[in-house]
Amino acid sequence: MTERPNILLICADQWRGDCISGLGHRNVRTPNLDALMADAVTFTRHFGQCTPCGPSRTSLLTGKYLMNHRSGRNGTPLDRRHTNIALEARKAGYEPALFGYTDTSPDPRGLHPNDPALTAYDEGVMQGFTTPLHLPEDMGKWVADLIARGYDLPNGRDDVFRPRPGVARPADRGFRYAPTLFKAGESETAFLTDAFLKWLLVREDKPWFAHFVFYRPHPPLIAPEPYNAMVHPADVEFPVRAASPEAEAKQHPLLDFAIDALRQPGAYDEHNPLDIVAADDLEIRQMRATYYGLIAEVDAQLGRMVRHLKDTGQYDRTLIIVTSDHGEMLGEHYVWGKEIYFDPAFHLPLVIRDPRPEADAGRGRRVEAFSEAIDVMPTVLDWLGLEIPRGCDGASLLPFLRGETPENWRDAVFFEHDFRDVRTQRPEAALGIASDQCAYAVIRDDKYKYVHFAALPPLLFDIASDPHEQVNLADDPAYTQVALDYARRLLDWRLSRGERELTNMHVGPGGLFVRP
Repeated sequence: MTERPNILLICADQWRGDCISGLGHRNVRTPNLDALMADAVTFTRHFGQCTPCGPSRTSLLTGKYLMNHRSGRNGTPLDRRHTNIALEARKAGYEPALFGYTDTSPDPRGLHPNDPALTAYDEGVMQGFTTPLHLPEDMGKWVADLIARGYDLPNGRDDVFRPRPGVARPADRGFRYAPTLFKAGESETAFLTDAFLKWLLVREDKPWFAHFVFYRPHPPLIAPEPYNAMVHPADVEFPVRAASPEAEAKQHPLLDFAIDALRQPGAYDEHNPLDIVAADDLEIRQMRATYYGLIAEVDAQLGRMVRHLKDTGQYDRTLIIVTSDHGEMLGEHYVWGKEIYFDPAFHLPLVIRDPRPEADAGRGRRVEAFSEAIDVMPTVLDWLGLEIPRGCDGASLLPFLRGETPENWRDAVFFEHDFRDVRTQRPEAALGIASDQCAYAVIRDDKYKYVHFAALPPLLFDIASDPHEQVNLADDPAYTQVALDYARRLLDWRLSRGERELTNMHVGPGGLFVRP
């Protein structure tokens, strides 16, 4: 490739890793992503490093584990000393552009207490990005567009996802069948895509780097027509869970807390008046069906992007990456959302299309080796021929794109979760632990998954025979040695992967020595 290439990094919010029709999901329809997969490499066992949105995006964009970047909650400031994919790409002459949001909370040191940057957790943008279209939580630019189209939204963002009134609901459909007020072509998903495609119109002959963030399929679980009716709830598989919420909650105190927190209407799904823990089977299936419809909506807009790149001759000089920040439980274990230790909250899609001829051997490949969100940044930098910072915890996936498998590749994934609530102290009070104890770390391989808590009982699952993580073996004497072995591996990981920005340097006679 003689001319400088383009980079398109797409991140869809809360898209769980198994929800792709090309991977065999029976309800989801993703024909455009499926077509891209046939020309790309798909990583089928890709995991995020933390949850919720802000922390997971920080790991994606900095290449760092949570224990190293320490922006553990939505609203936890990110230390400005950390580099990221945008700052590094600038070293190659790119001006990375953001469409959507990074959910970055600014480092408050040096800011006045009245600075508006400190009033909303997602108003900040990670250093290095320009913002052709920033769409934070209030979605102000999109809401203004809807108002200009004639929609009555006196409360702005609080009104925009209300169900359309007067829609007759068939008896075999649930509450979440009701569509949005706005049409599909007016949704925030289409609004973002429209802005991106307009931005590209003056860049057909200029190299560019875009980070494009879809808000969907993130809740609220309400979709515009026709996506609200695309999947019938009767066709949807029911989530795996115990016989009752009470029985499920016995697995662990954090699970008990998570289930109880979801009983408040609107806690997970705004404008949903139901207790989603106690909701009937029809409504549970309907909520899942609507989620799948939202994925189809995202896929349709993804298709528009790819078609534009092909029509303008840019497809074969653009690195395309499609992934997510974190997954979604979809009612499994009575939990919705992403703030729990089960795999569906951390398992993500990852599809990478390298346009170069040397990647032809990998096209259509499905990689079963473990990959992590922190691998995306070093992959892009490696692809651009840039140096990967010492403090980056991930590894380049380029060998996989060439059809190769690197020697000594990881045989397990690691992820973490900081579940404190600094303002309300609800988890702290409910669990009887301090804020700094509201944390767990996970090691997961082909056989077992071990979850170590700072101040709560550990968990051990036989993933090979119990893929839905229903039986905790941590207290079973027959598995004491297994739990000990995995705890040791987890400790080894933390010791070897701790902050190491300056650790391979030495100042002394002869000046600074740096060990490669």
